[in-house]
Amino acid sequence: MDEFERDRLADVDLDDPVLVEGLPGVGHVGKLAAEHVLEELDSEVVERVHSTHFPPQVSIDDGHAELASAEFHAVTPDEGRDVLVLTGDHQAQDSQGHYGLTDTFLDVAEDYGATELFALGGVPTGELIEEYSVIGAATDDDLVETLEDGGVEFREDEPAGGIVGVSGLLLGLGERRDFSAACLMGETSGYLVDPKSAQAVLEVLEKILEFDLDFASLEERAEEMEEVVRKIQEMEQGTPTPSDEDLRYIG
Repeated sequence: MDEFERDRLADVDLDDPVLVEGLPGVGHVGKLAAEHVLEELDSEVVERVHSTHFPPQVSIDDGHAELASAEFHAVTPDEGRDVLVLTGDHQAQDSQGHYGLTDTFLDVAEDYGATELFALGGVPTGELIEEYSVIGAATDDDLVETLEDGGVEFREDEPAGGIVGVSGLLLGLGERRDFSAACLMGETSGYLVDPKSAQAVLEVLEKILEFDLDFASLEERAEEMEEVVRKIQEMEQGTPTPSDEDLRYIG
């Protein structure tokens, strides 16, 4: 097997598509967001990328083994831009792999006619959040202006330490290949999977790409995570907070 291999699974014609990347990272924000797009809009897997830089494992689905890969899904919504969604369960295990995979991802995007891309991810705050902001980084001033109009914040020296992994390299390598590229990062504690942060990112992406998403399933997951957080806080404080059902028996 070569370092980077592409498997074409379907032929589709996309009209001026935009690449949207959501791979695992802080709070699983990008992956949650990308998967929600695929759940809510009609999509088709068009290409898989395999690499010896992915972890040495297979995923199992109903007993069927599938080699670790990244997948490209073609999304053609009734309204808004056509989208090429990149997602998967893994990032590369080393720097060489990150660079090689990102170049391969950009090759795929170019083959489908994409010239614009959005990387989705999370930026850790180290504390629980009530109001979720989306922080941005972009490769050109016009895109910065568009994102600011969509509610994205651009903060000096944030995120601290820059953007690592594929999301960062899509901007750096994408700019060298004349892509207009941006990263949308939802604030997240960084401790847990964060559906609320994913929703905040998607609400911005909706405005930019002009399609509509239903967030009911993400909101349900967010409620489940809030219950997990409540229980963790109870354990830390050592004094359990009465549940709603408990309160019915008080007074």
